[in-house]
This record gives sequence, structure tokens and C-alpha cells, in this order.
Amino acid sequence: VFCFSDPRTDPWPLVYSPLPVTLVFASYLLVVVLGPLFMQQRRPLELRGLLVAYNLAMMALSSYMFYEFLVTSVLGNYSYLCQPVDYSRSELGMRMARVCWWFFFSKVIELLDTVFFILRKKQEQVTFLHVYHHGTMLFNWWSGVKYVPGGQAFFIGMLNSFVHIFMYGYYALASLGPRMHRYLWWKRYLTIMQLYQFVAIAAHSSYNLFTECPFPDGFNIAVFLYILSLMALFLHFYYRTYIRGKQ
Repeated sequence: VFCFSDPRTDPWPLVYSPLPVTLVFASYLLVVVLGPLFMQQRRPLELRGLLVAYNLAMMALSSYMFYEFLVTSVLGNYSYLCQPVDYSRSELGMRMARVCWWFFFSKVIELLDTVFFILRKKQEQVTFLHVYHHGTMLFNWWSGVKYVPGGQAFFIGMLNSFVHIFMYGYYALASLGPRMHRYLWWKRYLTIMQLYQFVAIAAHSSYNLFTECPFPDGFNIAVFLYILSLMALFLHFYYRTYIRGKQ
């Protein structure tokens, strides 16, 4: 199954070929490298109104995707232990494939996070973790939508959308300026929430490697290894920011 693209999603925007998503990624890396040089002699941009609107829009999109993943999986009686992809053109099968595409497309939009950091000269935010996470999610979900739009993958999209509701809510408050900082004491718990998310995804993807389930093992192995890398990077970030930082 994993070798053949899904004929339902194959003609959809950015999915039909690896070229568009590769060009998006190459442009992103170019901005990461050249952006700071471009801004070197320029004043940082405020972008307050734009950031509030962007973060609220991303919060709304995350809420919509979480709702779609949840409702479609409940209506389809999806299993959290073993769920093959519904490759039919049934109403539920297409609904799940569509929300998977929107989730992939949200990863394209999220590249703007980095652009805004660079324009505001917040270069310390553009870490290896930040660039690695944004860049790799692009390709991970491109392959997800092209080959397995649904099935086990729904759990990852649903959980990540749920976490992003809070994450973009936090960013929206932070973008209102210093007067909001006293209400942002829960940043540490946002990172903990992300770590719990990774543990849940690691458990979910590894379970099927030891059971018989008609969902590609290759996909579950790739997800499991990728999640381990994110866990290591986020734990390092947590230690550096909240443990060593406090000392």
C-alpha cells in the first residue's frame, strides 16, 4: 500500500508531485539563511496586528481540524489500536482524506512562524529545533496525504491540532505585547503538553509494529523514529529553558 499513491488525493494541490513541496522547503531554507542578512541593517518590524490576526486564524484552523478528525473518527468508529486507511470514495473516507490535506496545508502556512521571527529580528527563536520541526513536518505530512490519508494517521493529526489550539492561543496573547506577559505563566505547561503528545504518538505508532494490522509498518516506523527525535530535542529545550534557566 505504501508504495502506491492514493488516487483520491494524488491530484490535489501540492500533493501530485514532490516538486512543489520541495520548492516550498527550499524557499523556506533560503529565507532562514538570507532573511537575517536582509534584516541586519534594518529595524525590526512590529507586526502586532498581523501577528494577532495570524495566530487567531491558526487557532481557528486548528480547532476546525481537531473537530473534523474527532467527529469523522467517531462516526467511522475508528480504532485507536488498529485503523487501516479507508481508500473508498465514501463520504467518511473522503472527509478524513480532506482533513488530512488541510492538516498538511497547515504545515505549509506554519512556515510563516519563522518568517515573522526573522522580520521582528527575534533570531534567537529560530533554533535548530524550530527549523527542523517546521521543515520535516512538511515532508512527513506530504507523504501521509499522498499515501495514507487517514487510518492510523488520524490520531497524530487530531492530537497535534488539539495542542496547536493552545499553542496559537498562547502566541496570540503574547503578540498583544508586554502587558499580557503576566497572563502567560503557563508556557512551561505548553511544553509539557507537547511532550505528552509525543509520548502518546510514540506509543500509538509502535503498538502496531507488534500486532497484525493492515496499515503500512514503514509509515509507523518512520513516525516512531521521527517522534523520538522530537522528544530528544524538546526535552533538551525543556531542560535548558526551565531547569538550567531557573538555576
